[in-house]
Amino acid sequence: MTQLWRNAVSDMRRATMVQPVFPMVLIVDDDISVREALVDLFHSVRIDVSAFDSPAALLAGADLKRPGCILLDVRLPGLSGLDFQGQLERLGSRLPIVFMTGFGDIPMSVRAMKAGAVDFLVKPFRDQDLLDAVSTAIERDAVQRSESAEGDAVVTLADTLTPREREVMMAVSKGLMNKQIAYDLGISEITVKLHRGNVMRKMDVRSVADLVRKVELLATRQP
Repeated sequence: MTQLWRNAVSDMRRATMVQPVFPMVLIVDDDISVREALVDLFHSVRIDVSAFDSPAALLAGADLKRPGCILLDVRLPGLSGLDFQGQLERLGSRLPIVFMTGFGDIPMSVRAMKAGAVDFLVKPFRDQDLLDAVSTAIERDAVQRSESAEGDAVVTLADTLTPREREVMMAVSKGLMNKQIAYDLGISEITVKLHRGNVMRKMDVRSVADLVRKVELLATRQP
């Protein structure tokens, strides 16, 4: 292969590579001066950011499927930040939320944290405290997305199993021996071994421990 051809192949590969989607911080605050200051702060540390003056504006203009987090003011006209937190959950958004408030209401912060908020910052807060909270939120989002992708993959693998293979898989995950499984299902031990081999191959596992972990993960996705 000539160097010219190698370069052409390399260029084509780069052109077809999927561009990474970087995390974005979504700000919701009705105070324009606060929004502008926060946008400048995140731009200064090269974090993508988009700011909105209301929950409705965020829902209309933001991509909630993009990685990142939400920086949300508690005291907003109309729908409060805490109520919006509940609305986002009902909409299926799992973006982590960092709350901001100028009042430091303790019961409010407890409610927010119990509902899954990453942090609750009282204005005025230090820039570094905010950046640390947002960094934690973005890391949590990355972990959630990784776990969700793994769960989706397990569901896809499990869908390839026959009903009998699924029965054998569940029995194996409970620690039953082949002889016990054969008795419970009314089939021969040789048939159990065949099904068991198919399960290990289709679920892409090499050990019973790996299979048990995937069955546990599957249970969280398909109750």
